[in-house]
Amino acid sequence: MLMNFSSARQYFYQEIQQADEHIDLAKAALYIAQEEYPNLDPTEYLNSIDTMASEIQKRLSGSGYPLRIIQSINQYLYDDLGFTGNKKNYYDPRNSFLNDVIERRLGIPITLAMLYLEIARRVDFPMVGVGMPGHFLIRPNIPDMEIFVDAFNHGEVMFAEDCQERLTQIYQQSVTLQPEFFAMLSQRQILARMLTNLKMIYLKQQELEKALGTVERILLMFPEQVIELRDRGLLYYQLGQFLQAANDLEIYLAQVPDAQDALVIQRLLSGMGR
Repeated sequence: MLMNFSSARQYFYQEIQQADEHIDLAKAALYIAQEEYPNLDPTEYLNSIDTMASEIQKRLSGSGYPLRIIQSINQYLYDDLGFTGNKKNYYDPRNSFLNDVIERRLGIPITLAMLYLEIARRVDFPMVGVGMPGHFLIRPNIPDMEIFVDAFNHGEVMFAEDCQERLTQIYQQSVTLQPEFFAMLSQRQILARMLTNLKMIYLKQQELEKALGTVERILLMFPEQVIELRDRGLLYYQLGQFLQAANDLEIYLAQVPDAQDALVIQRLLSGMGR
């Protein structure tokens, strides 16, 4: 166990130690939120997701047709409950905490998609995350069924050409679709993507301790990520924890000696007497 970490971090660590397919996304996401809200009771929100799934199950009345299931989830989540993408205040950190998303019915693509995935799993409709750049989508995990669901935009059902259009809108220029854009993401990759969003928000807000917490959790899942190791070192440096900073930055340079920022990192190390 990670004795120096909060109980929320320890629960998160325990959850991600399992085989990837056994990681409970909702639990792991709620343990992430618990560091922001120490009094949060994950069971309360897991029960909320169970209730949503149960309501959708009633409406399905045995129908296993994929588009019918998607339509039922969409109608309940977006029309009845009023969940929506937070386009006005996209970078509000609350959009990245699953408890806030459930309470406020507002979120960003990845958290709304996570809620959708968890509901779909509970009604025995397997769906997976898709790591399209700039926008997170989900799709049914059914062979030869190439449709995508945009949980941020009221569960809009999309085809590959629609994804091309969405990317062009996001980047304001023509983007060539690559097969890897539609690759299925693992549970750990989904959680890392959520933490990366939070990291960027905290860095922008200069909340360095919180940014450090996001990097630490990414490294618990992906210890070989040298960019995260570098970022942890830089955050330690900014927080005045020079011994830890030097350790991380030296490992980074040893692993990526020809990094573009190698000279900058070397100067920082020299300034710390290394």
